[in-house]
Amino acid sequence: MALILASSSKIRSALLTAAGVPFAIQTAEVDETAIKEKWQAEKRDNSQLALTLAEAKAQTVADHYPDDLVLGCDSTVMTEEGALLSKPVSRQEAADHLRLLAGKSHILTSAVAIIEKGKTVFRHHDSATLTMRAFSDSFLSHYLDQEWPEIGYCVGGYRLEGLGIQLFEAIQGDHFTIMGLPLLPLLAYLRKASIVEA
Repeated sequence: MALILASSSKIRSALLTAAGVPFAIQTAEVDETAIKEKWQAEKRDNSQLALTLAEAKAQTVADHYPDDLVLGCDSTVMTEEGALLSKPVSRQEAADHLRLLAGKSHILTSAVAIIEKGKTVFRHHDSATLTMRAFSDSFLSHYLDQEWPEIGYCVGGYRLEGLGIQLFEAIQGDHFTIMGLPLLPLLAYLRKASIVEA
């Protein structure tokens, strides 16, 4: 039995590799917009959305790999006002998202789900609170010059492992959750499943 990561995220791959987890990659094709729109229309708890997306991604790939464990992951960003942000599709949208978050706190939720033989056997989500500073327009322009288009793959438009750390004045929460992968609970399950040594 193998572990398959249903994600093309470089940072999630790097975290798993650094932790000594053997895995293969198979990118999931999921209509995230449709899931988010349905979620908001039903006025469901936003803290669970990342989990729903992670499960959807895992299930999509698991349909093709019934004998393996498939790991789906997702992260969401919710503003103080309750708006959900998606990955920016342009430099201008990234700037708009960052201006919206500037000087305020937002909630980042990351989730993982594992599918085995068509069933969810593990799921976990965790949230962190991040507070952006009121940065200048000149810093924002410099930041985007350095970080676009790579941050187009990041919900919220930032990567804490790079220049994005300078956007923040306070961070409360687990480091791995903020990086997009609640790693310690995941490793505990992978030991139980004999994917990594106990």
